[in-house]
Amino acid sequence: MTDLNASALPEVAGRGEVAVPTYPLQERTIGIVHFGVGGFHRAHQAMFLDRLMNAGRDRDWAICGVGLLPGDARMRDALTSQDGLYTLVTKAPDGTRDPRLIGSIARYLFAPDDPEAVLAQMTDPAVRIVSLTVTEGGYNYNPSTGEFQFETEAVAADLVTRFDAGGAPAAARAGADGEDADTAHRAGHPRTMFGYVVEALRRRREVGTAPFTVMSCDNVRGNGDLAKRMILAYARRRDENGLHGDALIADWIDSDVAFPNCMVDRITPVTAPADIEMISSDYGIDDDWPVVAEDFVQWVLEDEFPAGRPAYEEVGVQMVQDVEPYELMKLRLLNCSHQAIAYFGLLLGQTYADEAAVDEHLAPFTRVLYMDREGTPAVPEVPGIDLAAYKDELMARFANQEIKDTLARLAAESSDRIPTWLVPVIQENLAAGRDVTASAAIVASWARYAEGSGENGEEWPVVDRLRDRVMAAAARHDEDLLAFLRDEELFGDLASQEAFTAPYLHALETLRADGARTLLQELAVGA
Repeated sequence: MTDLNASALPEVAGRGEVAVPTYPLQERTIGIVHFGVGGFHRAHQAMFLDRLMNAGRDRDWAICGVGLLPGDARMRDALTSQDGLYTLVTKAPDGTRDPRLIGSIARYLFAPDDPEAVLAQMTDPAVRIVSLTVTEGGYNYNPSTGEFQFETEAVAADLVTRFDAGGAPAAARAGADGEDADTAHRAGHPRTMFGYVVEALRRRREVGTAPFTVMSCDNVRGNGDLAKRMILAYARRRDENGLHGDALIADWIDSDVAFPNCMVDRITPVTAPADIEMISSDYGIDDDWPVVAEDFVQWVLEDEFPAGRPAYEEVGVQMVQDVEPYELMKLRLLNCSHQAIAYFGLLLGQTYADEAAVDEHLAPFTRVLYMDREGTPAVPEVPGIDLAAYKDELMARFANQEIKDTLARLAAESSDRIPTWLVPVIQENLAAGRDVTASAAIVASWARYAEGSGENGEEWPVVDRLRDRVMAAAARHDEDLLAFLRDEELFGDLASQEAFTAPYLHALETLRADGARTLLQELAVGA
């Protein structure tokens, strides 16, 4: 068994089973700081950079990963002990595997360990991109109103904290600047992505260093535009609170910092113990946190990088001027369809996406009733894409038995996903007078799932940042079948629109009285 680290590369390469970096790791220099190093980032953006480095390009664009949350300490331990290396295994539907070691992550910082180290890395002039995969909820906005949520605990703390290098206590500063210790802002370091990004930009501006580009890679519409709006809202509030002194930062960010949009795609399940064992038994590598993903990958990226960028187009990234058509195609066909199979599949007693994707009733519901009749009308013309072929390919990807993507993963954090992905489709279709029966059934399946137990008494953990809230709403179904839908932050005014509530109520009543199979059989008649 080979412990994975830089010194093990010759041994792994000599066995010829797993591709290894062809570039010396010591030649990597950091050009990107990335917040949110999870499986998807390592199967996607880091993989594309590794391709470039293997092609002899862009070794000055290596990644420094940053973790903010307590759970990120595990990633710190894994990547630090492995010199940033990890195993990526992609699996095709025919069982073909492509294992390789990825070396594009040169450093990992767990921010609570040393916040100043993170800020120092971000203010290094060599860093020209700060990228994000912080999940849909990480942008801290109300999906109904689109407004930044200032009251979130960590954000609220950052908005009253002076990020002084060294973190001098407020009482010490009070005597110097005339402030009373009780009214002086707390000193310390950022707790949020917003805090780190804005403080690093402030410091760069202060010393005359050009700003980095902020590149969001999350599954939200106009992800770059959203990142800009939320970061600006945060920066303006800090300006208003006097935390930047006379050097107001928000207007400078607005005018000088680029926020390109992009669309990202690769189905990447959560790493399971079986994946770690597979890497060990099949390839003889002891990897603390490998990644397994499907063989399909796509990245469509807006070409707006005034500080420079890697030569992404040389390794398969589509560099375009307008990402939106591709983005809406992916969000409204892939992501929403994942929601279609997630809750229904679990209610049917299934475990994996590949089971749900070939179910005799759930498959036509997803492919015809949702994708064709409701998802597609909400997708603009996409250059160079045959939508019928794209939808067929999606169903084939969902049915890939090799990657074992769990329905539990797809059903997690629904309060971030349904309002962001599906509710806009519903609203557009309602405004155009189009049918919303399938979308109403998907929302009803979430409401039924949020009751917390299945048709045969099985119970499941509802994983959601608003878990208590959505489960409490679902618990009121006996007295009010619209209780779940009345949360305007999640659903806007859908509870007052009969064109939506009529099919929603029918779907929820059928799910509760007769079960998911009965509802799908009924709906499939029209497929």
